[in-house]
Amino acid sequence: MIDISIVKKLRGAKGEFELTIDHTFDANDFWAIFGESGIGKTTLMRLIAGLETPDSGRIIVDNEIWFDSTRAINLIPQKRRIGFVFQNYALFEHMSVLENLLFAQHKHDKEKALKVLDTMGLNDLVHRRPRDLSGGQRQRVALARAIAQEPKVLLLDEPLSALDAMTRSQLQDELRRTHDQFGLLSLMVSHDRSEVFKLADRVLWIKEGKIAKTGTPSEVFIPKTLSSKFSFVGELLSLSHYDVISVATVGIGENIVEVVLSPDEAQTYHIGQEVIVAAKGYDPILLPMSH
Repeated sequence: MIDISIVKKLRGAKGEFELTIDHTFDANDFWAIFGESGIGKTTLMRLIAGLETPDSGRIIVDNEIWFDSTRAINLIPQKRRIGFVFQNYALFEHMSVLENLLFAQHKHDKEKALKVLDTMGLNDLVHRRPRDLSGGQRQRVALARAIAQEPKVLLLDEPLSALDAMTRSQLQDELRRTHDQFGLLSLMVSHDRSEVFKLADRVLWIKEGKIAKTGTPSEVFIPKTLSSKFSFVGELLSLSHYDVISVATVGIGENIVEVVLSPDEAQTYHIGQEVIVAAKGYDPILLPMSH
């Protein structure tokens, strides 16, 4: 469990603002940290990891004080049991896969490192260098390296954003499986609502430096007024206009759905907008995402 109550001054596109977070992350949950760019999501991760320092407040993990401004306590990153998977993998190019895991461990336990690699199906890559791996393989190794440190908290900073759609979908499944298998508390920064729905138990939505909403993905993103047999979050890819109807083409993961709209309804949407495709009776309907 993470009990965090911090304040940190930041500078964003609109000038200076304060990141103010007062929240408890429960053990074993997979959390998505959601919000627009530059609002402090990655900074929150770095504050928990000890890579940046809050201006004030406290961070307590499983009753151990990692930071407390009133008591002048600020554990260095090496003393915080954190596994951090970065957007750019951050692997050591001159080391083999196994050496990358051993370097990250405090006790350099080869048996444990090999067990993690075996559990994650990476046995064939043990002696390869990062330059000889695909993007997906590099990200799996970065995740294995984080797990090998036996972290209390796993931090994931948009770990799949640079991957193609198919590889990304496969690694989303692996991320969730890894989280469940190792009993982790995981926090992931993501801009992708579909990814959030697929992976996260809970969502922390940050707006203007403060917590705007928190809850399950459905509670946070889907309007309470929506009553339907199914609902999916997708991106509006195109709008086609005919004599008396318009057709919205929506991408949902790797699937494409077409929804019929009236011309007046079509005018309220734009290409690239995130939307909900839901059921009303037997017909699919289109709804804007809540913001």
